[in-house]
Amino acid sequence: MDYNGHISRRGDHRVRNLLYEAACVILTRSSAESTLRDWGLKLRERVGFKRAAVAVARKLSVVMHAMLKSGELFDKTAGAPA
Repeated sequence: MDYNGHISRRGDHRVRNLLYEAACVILTRSSAESTLRDWGLKLRERVGFKRAAVAVARKLSVVMHAMLKSGELFDKTAGAPA
């Protein structure tokens, strides 16, 4: 984030695009229940679709980074309740 609170758009643009696309799928097309989807849908009601998709994309990247560091497999029901 820069000092004005906007996203700096650093990093590989292809990875950012894929994370955003995955977040959009989680929020729109996915019917599987997960804590990430529930959190994103509640956030979408408050801030709108695009901002919620960016937030879900960021959270997804944080989860994937933690999985790579720890070697754990993804558990869609894990995490704090939304």
